[in-house]
Amino acid sequence: MDKMDIFERLRNGETIPANDPQGYRMREASYSTKTLLMKMNNSADPAEIRSLLSQITDSVIDESVAVFTPLYINYGKHTKIGKNVFINFNCTFLDLGGITIDDNVLIAPNVSLLSEGHPLSPENRHSLIPKHIHIKRNAWIGAGATILQGVTVGENAVVAAGAVVSKDVPDNTIVGGIPAKVIKAI
Repeated sequence: MDKMDIFERLRNGETIPANDPQGYRMREASYSTKTLLMKMNNSADPAEIRSLLSQITDSVIDESVAVFTPLYINYGKHTKIGKNVFINFNCTFLDLGGITIDDNVLIAPNVSLLSEGHPLSPENRHSLIPKHIHIKRNAWIGAGATILQGVTVGENAVVAAGAVVSKDVPDNTIVGGIPAKVIKAI
């Protein structure tokens, strides 16, 4: 188990036990990311923000992407962002489980994308359960919404402000509430 890199194991959705011999690497990587985040979150230059976000995600961030900082990411290298994406102020991405944001996605202020969770049993609660989040093309995530681990938000879907999404959102629907439920088709 500990032969494979912990970040590859996370990307593969493997539960990481609390006493994992490589566990310290997650925290070290988060501190490295935080150094770049501090620079990014103190910049008002869109090109510099995209450049720093490219370093954080270890991927190309297209010039059509707009990010209103601050943005908080705990790792970064498991986040992929498409073209013409808008991320508004004060969003949080916990991406050890992976986050994919397709083209033309709108993310409102105070949105949390949380690809990580923990077991319910107290004796295992400090283990980490990663599950990929996928926000599909042309989706709109409303202000203050929380998308939990393992969720796919469908194409053209709308997540209402303040919703907590724990299950997949079908294409062309509006969901809202806690927990989020389909309100209507678009």
